[in-house]
Amino acid sequence: MLTRPDVAIVGAGPVGLAIAWRCASRGLRVAVHDPAPGSGASQVAAGMLSPVAEAYFGEHELTGLLAESAARWPGFAAELVEAAGADVGYRTDGTLVVGLTADDLAEARRLWSYQQGLGLPITPLRPSELRDREPALAPRVRGGAVAPGDHQVDPRRLVAALRTAAEGAGAVLRRHPVGALSEVDAPVTVVAAGCGAAALTGLPVRPVKGQVLRLRAPGRGAPGFRHVIRGYADGESVYLVPRDSGEVVVGATVEERADTEVTAGAVLRLLRAAVDLLPELAEYDLVEASAGLRPGTPDNAPIIGPLPRRPGVLVATGHHRHGIVLTPVTADLVTGLIVTGEPDPLLAPFTPERFEIGKERTWN
Repeated sequence: MLTRPDVAIVGAGPVGLAIAWRCASRGLRVAVHDPAPGSGASQVAAGMLSPVAEAYFGEHELTGLLAESAARWPGFAAELVEAAGADVGYRTDGTLVVGLTADDLAEARRLWSYQQGLGLPITPLRPSELRDREPALAPRVRGGAVAPGDHQVDPRRLVAALRTAAEGAGAVLRRHPVGALSEVDAPVTVVAAGCGAAALTGLPVRPVKGQVLRLRAPGRGAPGFRHVIRGYADGESVYLVPRDSGEVVVGATVEERADTEVTAGAVLRLLRAAVDLLPELAEYDLVEASAGLRPGTPDNAPIIGPLPRRPGVLVATGHHRHGIVLTPVTADLVTGLIVTGEPDPLLAPFTPERFEIGKERTWN
């Protein structure tokens, strides 16, 4: 029976559970506090591991962290599958970025030219080359590119496997909410509570709503495409993620709202863009429409490291669109800091200190 843990983690999403697993595997006594494990953003997430396709203008430091974490994913996935004895849906088919119209293609080219300028592996393809890779793409698609190193994982399977691995290593799950950090008794507390981190820490983490659809291939067979498709269709951005189970995840809206209602307009826009790119999806079953809240920050980068003026409190939150791909590196960085007391240089751009009042970079 665990009494006073060495490490208390608030939040049992992928990041919190991965930190728990890593810490418990290092011999630390770990308690994870969450009344509903895995019910946050990860329940809705598509699971794209996209350091290239998610590299955006002005986010150079974040892109470096994404690439570093993506490089750790093969080993992380293999170790987790062995520890949990469960598949996590890790696939390495790569990602196609496509444009339906000339304007869509121009927008896509602008971004991947920037990505190529950073030395990231993305290669433009002619329409015929795209259809050689994915014959199901609509004939109207004007062109695209391939990012072979952008992979995927199933977040729902991931959370279940991380929980099994963490508990197998000795971590204890405590199913109750934490209203204040004073309610947690441990030498080290890690706040990995997603949007809930704002109330616990005062950090500028805000909810960013995302609506997502799940389709199923007819007859529960495999989808008629194997790559992740990230596309622009008449100005609408959409992604399509195929699963071995026959599921296809279609997403996602980005809304500065805090509700989790599914709206007809969002469903319409997502389905129209998806079918424009892959016409066969019109015959798929619509099995789920859901909405979740990403933990966003003012600079779109995560907040990882010690909380100023709160000895013994670390944070690992604000991952926004990148929580799944950043899970391995976040767990390694936080666990290393707990065990050694020395911050990895990778942490420097992402610590909470960048948002302190009076600093050059603030949220005011």
